Parts: sequence; C-alpha cells; structure tokens
Amino acid sequence: MKDSVAEEHLYLGFSHQYRDSIFPLHTSISLFLLSYCDCKLFKIFLVPTGENVDDQFVTKNLLGDLEVHLISRCQLPVIVQSCCLPAVVVKDGKFCRAGLSVVLRHIIQKTYEADPSKKDVLELLGFKKTCLKACAEVSQWTRLCEISIPLAVEGFLTASPEHCQAIPPDILQLERKLGEPVRVHNDDKIRRQKLQQQKAGVKAALPVLGKEATEGGKTVEMYEHPLPSLEMSIAFSKLLVQEVSDAGNREAAHIRRTKTSDLPLLDHVFAEGLYFTLADIVLLPCIHQFLVSSKKQGKNLVNLPLISSWYQRVQEVPGVKKAAGKCNMELLQLPELMSAPEEEQQDLSAVPDELEEENEDSHFIGGPRPTMTKLMENGIEAKFSPHPCPNWTLDWTNLPSAVSPGEGKMSRDRALRKQQQLNNLVAAVTKLAKPGDVIVDFCSGGGHVGIVLAHMMPSCQVVLIENKELSLIRAKDRSDELGLNNIWFIQANLDYFNGTFNIGVALHACGVATDMVIEHCIKARAAFVISPCCYGFIQNTVKFKYPQ
Repeated sequence: MKDSVAEEHLYLGFSHQYRDSIFPLHTSISLFLLSYCDCKLFKIFLVPTGENVDDQFVTKNLLGDLEVHLISRCQLPVIVQSCCLPAVVVKDGKFCRAGLSVVLRHIIQKTYEADPSKKDVLELLGFKKTCLKACAEVSQWTRLCEISIPLAVEGFLTASPEHCQAIPPDILQLERKLGEPVRVHNDDKIRRQKLQQQKAGVKAALPVLGKEATEGGKTVEMYEHPLPSLEMSIAFSKLLVQEVSDAGNREAAHIRRTKTSDLPLLDHVFAEGLYFTLADIVLLPCIHQFLVSSKKQGKNLVNLPLISSWYQRVQEVPGVKKAAGKCNMELLQLPELMSAPEEEQQDLSAVPDELEEENEDSHFIGGPRPTMTKLMENGIEAKFSPHPCPNWTLDWTNLPSAVSPGEGKMSRDRALRKQQQLNNLVAAVTKLAKPGDVIVDFCSGGGHVGIVLAHMMPSCQVVLIENKELSLIRAKDRSDELGLNNIWFIQANLDYFNGTFNIGVALHACGVATDMVIEHCIKARAAFVISPCCYGFIQNTVKFKYPQ
C-alpha cells in the first residue's frame, strides 16, 4: 500500500438515525461504501442539521470501525459551506468535491490509488469507469440512483401509515428498469453463447464452493448454490476473479450466422446489467430500508419480484455481508416476504416513465442553423459588423504563460479563438465586478475563464465549478503555477453549489447547461455574463422544456 496518499476530510450530513441507518441516506450510502472498500484514508465528520452539536448522538455500531467526528455547520471550511453534502476537501481547502456520485467515485479512486491490489474496488466504476459519472441533471439513471430513490425511501419512512400504503413510483420505476434488456460491451458474443446454450438445453452454473474460499491468502464469501443462467455465471465469475471457460464451446455455424436482431436478450443480474457496480452500492442501503419498513407494515413484495431477486443476489457478492455487518445492517432473507396471490400484483405499465415524459416534445430542434434559416426565409439577413470595443483586447504577450488558454492543452488555432472569446468576457465582467465580489465560473472546464479572471482581479474571489475531474485538476495545476490565492475549485454538478455570489460566468456551457446557469444566477440574484453554444444539443430534461 502507498503511504504518500494525502489525508482528505469527508463531510457527511446527519439529520437523525433510524433503526440501522444514519440519515440522510446519502450518509449511510457513503459509510457503507467506506466499509465495503475498507477505506481509512479520510478523516470523517458528521455535520448535524441542528445547531447544537452536543445534543446529537450517533450509535457507535452504525459507524462500523470508522472514526467519526461531529462538527457544526459554521465550523465547516468556507468552500464546503457553499456546497451540498456529502463533500470531500483536500487539506489546503481550495479543492472540494461535492454531491453523492462525485464523492463516492472519488472514494473508490483514492482506495485503488492507495492499494492497487484492490482491483475489485476499481471495478465498481464499471466499463470505461463511467458508472454514475454523468450528472443527474441530464442522466435519468444517475438521477434515479443518486436523488430519486433515496428521497423516495426517506419519504416512505417518514410518511404516516395512511400515506405510505402505495409503493413509491420511483421504486416501481427501478423495478421496470431491472426488467429491461441488458446492453453491455461485446454483448453480441454473450448473446450467441446464450443462444447456443438454449439450443442445447444447457444451463450454465458455477460450482458449489461453500460459504468461504481462500484466494491469495484472503478469505472471501462465495456463492452458496449453482447459478441458473449464463448471465449470472459471467457476473459472479468476474466477481470471483475467474474466467468463464470457452473450451469446447465454439459457436456452431448456424449460431454464427444468426442475425444480431434474432439473438436472445440478456437479463439483469445487477442494477446496471451483468456486473456489480457503484449503482448497486448506492441502491442497497435505500432498498434495504424500504424492505425493512415494508416488512414491519406487513406488506408483501409481489409487485417487486426483480428488486427482491436483486436484493437477495447482491448479498452473495463477496464483501457485501461483511460491510453490512460493520454498518449494523441486518440484511433480510426475502423468501419470508414473498407471498401474495396473483390478483394482487400491480401492472407496471401504469407507472409513468420519466424518460418518455421528458421526450414528449423530442421533435423540437434547437440550434443556430434552423434559426438562421427561419430568419432568411422571412427576409431577414444577419450582417456582421466590426467589434464595437477593440480596446477590450488583453495584452496576452505580457501575461504569464499559465494564464493563456494555450496552457490548457489545446491547439494553437483554438487557443487563439479562445483568447478572443476571453477578451470579451473579461471586459464585460470587469465592468460589473467590485472588490470583494464572488465570481463563479460555471462549467469551467480547464479554467480558461476563471484563471484569467482570478489573475486580472485579485481583489475578487473566483470559484470554478466543473463536473469533470481531470479538467478541474488541470485548472488547479495552472493556478498553483501562478500562485493564485483567490481561487477555489469545486467538482460538482451545478445543483450542488448553493453558495452566494455576485457574478456568474459561463463560456460555452453546452446546450441546456447554459439555461441552467442562467436560472441559477437569477435565483441567487446575481449578474451573469454568458456565451452559449451547442444549441443542437438542447433537449427536454427533467428541469427544462423547450422552446422557452
């Protein structure tokens, strides 16, 4: 294990504890992942929602073997006070990661960096390491896992008995998602294997290995009974670091000739498909609480057969029961809950599909080309005039090289265009800004706007907000080279920033992101300087419907 990993502080919200969980559920999820990863790299703080920290009490057995400190919100680093929890901050207090998915992905990456032997932990990020990477504002799946399911379960647990008779719609939506066909990398090969097995009337099964097995000197839990499908065989073989043998299973000629459209579809094993990922880690504490509450109310789960099977299957993943034990989660054995006549089953087709609702007006097409065409069809011609303020040009030759966008790893021509764009934005912001103002560069990317603003206006505090980690790290490296002390970096979705500010800036926030920035600035009663782009990527989302 590497000893040079710098300590970071992890801040988790704490409203109350209920049964075997700490709320909000985002906190229980974070603690469960830390236990699953056996990660001790972070100094952990619980931040009570109440004012008096001394009045708060957390049962020790809900924290496992983690050392946790209580801290009031007013004691938080200033950068964290501007963000929704959970949040992670490096020691210098300038770089913050906020929001559940961003924080959990960071915990996984830090765990693997500290101990590269934990490849199973890195595998939680899924194919191409993209699990829950897309922000909740545009990804329905991330939104369901990160926001909708936790909130639905919290609402279900706190509702009065007469208001919690029905299964929350978001839980039913997850049930329907688990019933959709699985699409994975190289699924054509797996689907042909499945077809060959179906033709031969054979079912794949892992050998019965008992409750435990030793692998590399480490005791791991094993699946206790044969697995009934090719999908499960592949999924659990990967978890147990085994290869599914292809020996003697060469595809027959008629199998190879079968059209892809005629191949059998793959069934879900875990939340995102065949493989155990971070999405399963996020959902387990939520679904567990929902099931425990349902059991206490005497409800059956006949409407949720796929969630019930998934919940049981996840318990067989090596390390899950151990992590649950550390967090005092008493996982249920579901067969005792599964009993109800067929006439009580609910038709899931009545459950609204958010994705379908979002795309009701999917025929809407935005963008400069159709706009210009409409203008020309109506006899309106766009004419371009010289720049009205030629003196806005910055003296790039006398600025430090790290200020130039060329330092952000882009081509020479693109860097020149970026300089021209920055000339205009910086001039507009300079006219608006006063000493002491907080300027937020939304969707900051590599910091081309924010770094110039921080250098040109040292009396202002500049905050860069960006969802892509590597872009923000490049921006921080450039800032460190310049020795800037008036700049913060926040890796988060735009919605997780709730700080006060005076001016919002966004250069080429793609499509709907521009409208989200404008809305954020209006709510904060802040001025804004915006240059949009990618109109062609505008689409209806949970938050916006077009045209506006």
